[in-house]
Amino acid sequence: MEEDTRSNQEWLDGVYDKLLVKMKAECARVGTKIPYSPGADGMYHDVEDIANWTNGFWPGMLWQMYEATGDEAYRSAAVGVEERLKVVLEDPEALGHDLGFMFLQSSVANYRKTGDPGARRRGLLAAAELASRYNLEGKFIRAWTGPRDSEQGKKMGGGDIRGWMIIDCMMNLPLLYWASEELDDPRFYKIAVSHARTAQQTIVRPDGSCNHIAAFDPDTGEYLNNPGGQGYRQGSSWSRGQSWAVYGFALSYRHTGDKSFLDTAKQCAHYCIANMAVTGWLPLVDYRQPAQPVKYDSTAAMITACGLLEIAGHVEENEARFYTEAAYRILRAGEARFADWDPGRDSILTGGTYFYHDPTGENTEVPIIYADYFLIEAVLRLKGKGLFEW
Repeated sequence: MEEDTRSNQEWLDGVYDKLLVKMKAECARVGTKIPYSPGADGMYHDVEDIANWTNGFWPGMLWQMYEATGDEAYRSAAVGVEERLKVVLEDPEALGHDLGFMFLQSSVANYRKTGDPGARRRGLLAAAELASRYNLEGKFIRAWTGPRDSEQGKKMGGGDIRGWMIIDCMMNLPLLYWASEELDDPRFYKIAVSHARTAQQTIVRPDGSCNHIAAFDPDTGEYLNNPGGQGYRQGSSWSRGQSWAVYGFALSYRHTGDKSFLDTAKQCAHYCIANMAVTGWLPLVDYRQPAQPVKYDSTAAMITACGLLEIAGHVEENEARFYTEAAYRILRAGEARFADWDPGRDSILTGGTYFYHDPTGENTEVPIIYADYFLIEAVLRLKGKGLFEW
């Protein structure tokens, strides 16, 4: 690959210009559909499951672009998607813990930008539903809905999922921090902080690597073990889980001022940086996966970059340069390897891998909507044009 000798600013300006063209074309085609990954025709199609955890990322992208450009087409499409999403709040059994991913990027973003009271109400309903998943004995927010012997549990290593928490939920906690501030009610805040502390103790390892899952007895709250989850195996280091830890703990620091959360974010960030520095700044699906086959995950790259930029905003200037430069290296490597800027096709980044063990290959190094969301968030943050959605 020919070395890219442009400065970071030149690269950023070029990507921003391409982003304006690509997203304008996608918004016109996709509108209020809710995409996940393009079909064989290269186009986005509507998701079948209105309660899927990824359904907030498209409106999140639209609100980001509306903030950056003021183009009413983005606002109109984002509001239309939100109108569709609100029905999931009427069916608690269809929801897991990913209400932050769904409603921070839709309803709360809408409220922050426009002050719409209906959007505020939906955001608060989502926060109340998320808080209701808190296990008092174990001090954690339960991840997935379903009986103890669910198929989800079997796929993730076996066990009673009623007592499972996962690292991903660190990114849902900002919904509780927001609701606590909005209502002047400390209950939401305390649940979020309690969950984050449990994650520090049971998911993050001393070297900064992370488990995906922590399993507890749902009745007594006793910690049991760490099932393998979506990485290579139990005890390995699934890169997207690592990225959720970097960004999630940094966000908990933003909302609480608790320095232990910033320290944990840094600890996880250093582990990611050390691993990516030897793989061309492209994260493997699992940092402890076998040498062959080589599998990457562009979603972990983009999320990690956003987390590093968040950390950079909370440290002294010299230290901030370290995290910002690492973020640029990841963003530039991911864009060079995986980006498709053709405005005639949907999705920006390919290279997303949903989980390590994918016998069909259908979810390995493919376009996934949240890779695009976090690329856009990072680019607009660096340009000073983004909307804070967490």
